[in-house]
Amino acid sequence: MQHKIRVAVVDDHPLYRDGVVFALESEPDIEVVGQGETALEALQIAHDHTPDVLLLDMNMPGGGINAVAKIAQRCPSTKTLMLTVVDDEDEVRSALRKGARGYLLKGTSSSELVNAVRLVNKGQNYVSPGFAAQLIMSRGAEENTPSETPKQFPELSDREEQILMLILQGLSNRLIGGELGLTEKTVKGYLTSVMEKLQVRNRVEAAMIAAERISGKKSSLK
Repeated sequence: MQHKIRVAVVDDHPLYRDGVVFALESEPDIEVVGQGETALEALQIAHDHTPDVLLLDMNMPGGGINAVAKIAQRCPSTKTLMLTVVDDEDEVRSALRKGARGYLLKGTSSSELVNAVRLVNKGQNYVSPGFAAQLIMSRGAEENTPSETPKQFPELSDREEQILMLILQGLSNRLIGGELGLTEKTVKGYLTSVMEKLQVRNRVEAAMIAAERISGKKSSLK
């Protein structure tokens, strides 16, 4: 019998929490083992139930980041994934430094939520690709114009770098193909090459590497 991913959800908005729980429990490989509303309850749930993944609201009573730091210390086997309306870069980096394994904006689709839980459970980090694009806008794009910016990805061809930049904007392979006049299969081939050259496992990790280089900051995901 397949081991289910044991998940807990802590958010002080009952209606939103119910929606997250419903989306997770609709998946055959996920089991919700606890719910709460505060940082104190998050710590208690982590201690009592030892979930594989604990979803935390950034702005819940007691502070989501405070809860992340304590859970990372006391229950290291539990991986935390932040759920929040805050799309502030400093908040993201702070949460990741404190021990969060992912950062997901509220309003995301249920399929992305489930995918993030599965990836985090496997030991990977997750940050929404769309938010990675915002990191670029807030850092690199403000500092240099394209003509002034040194080549950030010397290992990539111009076309591969072009595709990577569109990935940062959250575009799918189909939309990238439409933008560049390429077939979806061709885009997929370029993306495979990009991931191999950047030594990453998926497009999200590729986006975060790109964000790191353009922002000039060391990635908090390393």
